[in-house]
Amino acid sequence: MGIVVVLAAAAGAQVITNTTNATDRVLNQTQPALLQATRLQNALINQETGVRGYALTGDRQFLEPYSDGLAEQARAADQIRALVAGSPALLANLDAVQRAADNWRSNYARNSDAGPAALTATSAQGKALFDELRTHFDTQGTDLSAAIAADRRALEHARSLRNWVLALMVALALLTGAILTVLARRLVARPLSALASASLRVADGDFDHHIDIAGPADVATVADTVERMRRRVVSELASSRAQEAVLSQQKTELDLQAEELRRSNTELEQFAYVASHDLQEPLRKVASFCQLLDKRYGDQLDERGKQYIDFAVDGAKRMQVLINDLLTFSRVGRVAEATTRVDLRASLDTAVSNLSSVVEETGTRLELPAQMPEAVGDATLLTMLWQNLIANAIKFHAPDRIPFVRVDCELDTASGMWGMSVTDNGIGIAPEFTEQVFIIFQRLHSREEYGGTGIGLAVCRKIVEYHGGKIWVDTAHTEGTRFRFTLPVVSEDDPANLA
Repeated sequence: MGIVVVLAAAAGAQVITNTTNATDRVLNQTQPALLQATRLQNALINQETGVRGYALTGDRQFLEPYSDGLAEQARAADQIRALVAGSPALLANLDAVQRAADNWRSNYARNSDAGPAALTATSAQGKALFDELRTHFDTQGTDLSAAIAADRRALEHARSLRNWVLALMVALALLTGAILTVLARRLVARPLSALASASLRVADGDFDHHIDIAGPADVATVADTVERMRRRVVSELASSRAQEAVLSQQKTELDLQAEELRRSNTELEQFAYVASHDLQEPLRKVASFCQLLDKRYGDQLDERGKQYIDFAVDGAKRMQVLINDLLTFSRVGRVAEATTRVDLRASLDTAVSNLSSVVEETGTRLELPAQMPEAVGDATLLTMLWQNLIANAIKFHAPDRIPFVRVDCELDTASGMWGMSVTDNGIGIAPEFTEQVFIIFQRLHSREEYGGTGIGLAVCRKIVEYHGGKIWVDTAHTEGTRFRFTLPVVSEDDPANLA
């Protein structure tokens, strides 16, 4: 097929090139040459007419056609010479015309410089010379017409040959295609059909059916590959059946573990209930009875006795706070009251309102953004997040400065999330402790310096991670502390509830 295509392409290219060359000779050479020959003849006739009019009238205005004709003659001659450059006979005709024209101008037309009388005296000679020039005109025209006729015959022959060759190419292509179709059906299609039937038989479940197909090397290679694949499938099937039994056993064990996990979660829920109710009741009694003891027998106790009672009351109250904080920490992400679209500015305003008394007592200056985006999550948890961060900023303020807290919000184009920050002018956090502050019960200061249980920032991290973000301390900010955290951007088609 490749040989046929190459030969046909070569023959087609040759005949098309011949047709194109013949067409170019007619349209771009001989016919334009005849047209330029006519312009050359008209230019010489205009020269003769101008000279004869000057001879009759003596008016030099009649010499203008003569001057124009000289320029037109030169242009036409140059065009003819370029068009018939490949034809010596036509070039000889042009040279003959130009020599006759030069002879007529030299022996007659230039007498116009001497006046009309000189032209009149040599008019018979001028007429004879121009008649000779006309003879060369006729010869040139006849030869150009003959050349055009020859080129047209060559063009017709080239077109006829092109049509025959193209028709032969089409017939040869059809014949070759038919032969290839028959060969492909016998040598390829039948073996492939047998291979397909055997493959379908295996695919239908007869994995023991052996695939052995005869045919061309490529088809045999494919058949061998399919056979090796069948053997591999049989081997893997046996292995998978063994693994299926193992997986079934593992599924049973996982079901048991899941049931155990559900039971453990139920116990944890019961423990949370006990911790929030039953464990706090004895603490309240201890604190209450210690206070009653101080009230009734306080006048009988010395300073050390009163101090012991104060220690007991303070310890019971701190244990209550610690239990409540632990319950809060354990419930984050486990008990979701309502995960919906939350206006972060509204949750921030709620947190500030909850801290209004502390803000007023400390004289804290707050700088809040005018607008904030929405987030999908728990409104209570997000309010708790703002409240913990702002409360920490106020609690750990520098004693020599009025507390200042600024909240910023911007879109982080790198991560495609909302970036939030809470910045204060407080005592700051040393870089080596920026991770420790998020660990539960980890404190950087003594309880006498700053109160609290050391759970607040751990709760903040758990809330942010529950909402799909992360929180960290910005160590680049040195004039106080800056906490940064991210929250996912909410699109219009985001679900109302977190999964």
